Formats: sequence, structure tokens, C-alpha cells
Amino acid sequence: MIKRARTWTTWVLSAAILLAAAGPIKAAERDGQHDFDFHFGTWKTHISRLVHPLAGSTTWTAYDGVSIVRKVWNGRASLFELEVDGPAGHIEGVGLRLYNPTSHQWNLNWTNSSVGMLDAAMIGEFKDGRGDFYGPDTFDGRRILVRNGFSDIKPNSSRFEQAFSVDGGKTWETNWIMTFTR
Repeated sequence: MIKRARTWTTWVLSAAILLAAAGPIKAAERDGQHDFDFHFGTWKTHISRLVHPLAGSTTWTAYDGVSIVRKVWNGRASLFELEVDGPAGHIEGVGLRLYNPTSHQWNLNWTNSSVGMLDAAMIGEFKDGRGDFYGPDTFDGRRILVRNGFSDIKPNSSRFEQAFSVDGGKTWETNWIMTFTR
């Protein structure tokens, strides 16, 4: 019994020393509640959309219009309104972005006027000037993973891309690109 106690005690002390040497288990979380402040206001919006995603298609169509992004809850949420037109038709959409102060992440919710119901939330955060958000979805009866990304963020412009993955995120096909300019 004494031998077991020493062995167990030695293991516990060794683990404690390793944990202490490794530093804090979780670094302090970055407060990202104003990550979307760059997007508030009115934007000229250009969209390039892959006509047939996940079908091997390389045919794209374009839309142009306006986006308006309004601050909600002093920036901890925002409402994104989109209205664009192009050869493939008219798109009206709305997005609701909500900041979770516990997880320090955002969830992005989207719908368009032809659906009238919010899609599943995309969850993620900003790091090094880029925002990446992920979520599951279904496309043409297949379970997919969706990635939304904000990049090239400047005072008068930014870029958004959406991509789908059918293999759990190993490969991605970009199918929607939005550029915003003031």
C-alpha cells in the first residue's frame, strides 16, 4: 500500500510540475465584441456566385447592389441587409450577427426573402484581421460544411467568401464572393 501511495503521489506531483511549466491552461480570451464595427454603414456590393455549386461547374454570375449594416446593442450585434440585381435575378437577404461574450465568438445567421427562415448559425471569430465562421448545412440533399470568411478589411472596402466542403473540411469550393466598397 505504501508503494502504491508513493507511485500515485509521484505521478500527481509530476503532472502538477508539467502543468505548472506549461503555463495557464487557457490564455485570456480576446474581447471581440466590436469585430464587425468595420462593416457598419452603407456599401456598394458586388457579388460573384457560382451558378451550380458542388457540380464541377465553373460558370459564375454577377450581381450589383447595396448593403446596409446597422449597429445593434452598441456593436455586440448587427443587422446586415442586402439587395442586389444581376442577370440571374434579384436577391434580398438579411443577416443577424450576434456576439457571445462567454465563448468570445460570433454567430452569423442568414436568410433571403425567398426562404423567410434563418439558416443554421455559422460560428467563429476574428484572428489576425480575418474572420472565419463554420457550420453544418444541407445542399441538394447532401450534408455539407460551410465556411464564411471576411478578409481584406480596410476602411473603405472588405471581402466576404463562402465555400462548401463535402469531405469534412479537407477541401473547399468557393461559391459566393462579395466585395464591399464605400
